[in-house]
Amino acid sequence: MRDQVAQVANGRAYAAERSLSVSASNEAVVLGVEPTWDIAKLFPDQGAWSEEEYLMLSGNRLVEFSHGIVEVLPMPSHAHQLIVVLFYRLLYSFLSERQDGTVLVAPLRVRLWAGKYREPDLMVMLHQNRHRIHEQYWDGADLVIEIVSPDDPARDLETKRREYAVAGIREYWLVNPSNATIVVFTLPEGEQRYEIHGVYLRDTVAESVLLPGFKVDVTACFKEAEL
Repeated sequence: MRDQVAQVANGRAYAAERSLSVSASNEAVVLGVEPTWDIAKLFPDQGAWSEEEYLMLSGNRLVEFSHGIVEVLPMPSHAHQLIVVLFYRLLYSFLSERQDGTVLVAPLRVRLWAGKYREPDLMVMLHQNRHRIHEQYWDGADLVIEIVSPDDPARDLETKRREYAVAGIREYWLVNPSNATIVVFTLPEGEQRYEIHGVYLRDTVAESVLLPGFKVDVTACFKEAEL
């Protein structure tokens, strides 16, 4: 089974739906083609995936893992990626100057606990915890940032907020383009529930507790995403 999963994942992880256009009587006729079910059958059923099989997947899509179930996330938008790049530049400059950690962007797996993986938009691991960085995934993180996705806001606002706290991630930034706000959550010592450090609107500056001196101009952040 593992060999089959690796073979398919290294080739083309997912079969794309295709349409075939033909011309008949000067009119375009579109014929739907079914997915390649034989390839799909090489993968485990939902709920039956192991961590090892999940880690064998490759491709250019964000795929998260929760206790035997894989979830394929939608492709990010242009505005979403502009905000991600802005935060990456700011964090990279801040951490490099202090030689105090690593920042990366999705796609990269972060293992929250056994059987649970997420792919935050941005993740930071401080230098003191670099032993938790592995080639295929990070074992947790010190700070994560999510740009709220319009397809399912509750995933970032509620589900991931709860999960990141349980996983012990010390700071969570929630960037919401729909209302131009940045919320910074911090995790009290020994707790598994975030507290709100600050809710930042336009014309204010969001700041980190974990990274003293790291600040983001909220107006500039969302202006970056304007077309």
